[in-house]
Amino acid sequence: MSDAERWRELFGPVGDSPAMKLASASNDAGAGSGGTGRLKHSSGPWTSASGTADDLRTRAATSRSVLGRGHEGVAAGAGGLGSAAVLKSVLTSWEERLRAVRDECEQLKGLLLAVAKEMGESETGVKSSLKGVHVPGKADEKR
Repeated sequence: MSDAERWRELFGPVGDSPAMKLASASNDAGAGSGGTGRLKHSSGPWTSASGTADDLRTRAATSRSVLGRGHEGVAAGAGGLGSAAVLKSVLTSWEERLRAVRDECEQLKGLLLAVAKEMGESETGVKSSLKGVHVPGKADEKR
């Protein structure tokens, strides 16, 4: 199945109503829909995810350091054994993996924070632009 066929299967043919909808954006008041017709978002989960990425970055860096210290002196103590060379290649492999995790988490942290900032600014901008809009019934309720 091609990518285009997969998209059509999920979202339906062009022009038809989609086969899949976000529950939070649904106008359907049917059982279990939970939709309000309004898609809501906040920066909270994005900021939290950024913090988690930063924690993982820190732990990967720490683990890499601890792993290296744990292997100090192994080569001297296992001189002449074939397993010493294998152990060194395993160490190198894990150091590279942990370095890649650390670097990716560093990048991800910044990207997630950027999304949180963008969403927060967007939310503030929309809220500000709607202050002057009169909604019948809303203003009357406050009186």
